[in-house]
Amino acid sequence: MYDLNEMFLFVHVVENQGFAAAGRALGMPKSKISRRIAQLEERLGIRLINRSTRRFSVTDLGQEYYHHCRAMVVEAEAAEELVARRHSEPCGTIKISCPTSLLDYWVGPMLSRFMLRYPRVNLQIESTNRKVDVIHEGIDIAIRVRMSPLEDSELVVKRLGNSRQMLVASPALIDGRNMTPAALSELPALHWGWVQSDYSWRLQGPNSATAHISFQPRIVTDNLSLLCQAAVAGLGVVHLPYVVARSALASGQLVDVLPQWHPSSGLIHAAYPSRRGLLPAVKTLLDFLGEEFQHSDLM
Repeated sequence: MYDLNEMFLFVHVVENQGFAAAGRALGMPKSKISRRIAQLEERLGIRLINRSTRRFSVTDLGQEYYHHCRAMVVEAEAAEELVARRHSEPCGTIKISCPTSLLDYWVGPMLSRFMLRYPRVNLQIESTNRKVDVIHEGIDIAIRVRMSPLEDSELVVKRLGNSRQMLVASPALIDGRNMTPAALSELPALHWGWVQSDYSWRLQGPNSATAHISFQPRIVTDNLSLLCQAAVAGLGVVHLPYVVARSALASGQLVDVLPQWHPSSGLIHAAYPSRRGLLPAVKTLLDFLGEEFQHSDLM
């Protein structure tokens, strides 16, 4: 059986012109190197080195053997360099899940910038509003928005940022009204979420004041783009993330119904299986998203 370590030592003995010099270069005892080369010669059944107290020389066959061993060492060093480079340079495929509207309005452009910076990384992205089973579905990173970051104990959670929330409506819908939290009950409403037995907005106001407003929605959906369009059409007041409503707010199609009152901010976070054994590409993406959200003007 081949012993690659013996071949490696033989290369260094030849290149350093002796056992003592090779030992100093490798940080190994001269006697240990000499013994390993003797074992190599015994295994091969040939003499590779002419031993003499006055001069060091390699036999003709030993010289030929050296060239082959040297090629092996070069390939081994190239393999080590490749692994080190791949380890430091993110590469591979990352599987991500993200809520549809968050992906459309916010995270999507971030991921494009990430891929331009790291061309060896590929992404598999599931755009979904359901809570995926990160571990059983093989998800590397699940990006989520919750009022609370509580997750399964099996998952690690990295906070990315806050999603500013507001109540918006078309200007025509609230024209001439003196808007207060209580006045919201007089207006038609739209609901972001799923069908439930009762619907309400919990608002935070000045000086830590709170308000709890019940309503009966005309539309119930988890599609934020649809709700934004419906609000622009004048169908009702709706709770939307600022990142979804900002274009319509800037154009005047929507207005902030109660500038001093707002729903609690959503906590944007990434959930992933474990810190241990985290692939370099996954860690790099998590750090990248953290930086992107930190410098975002949409929160």
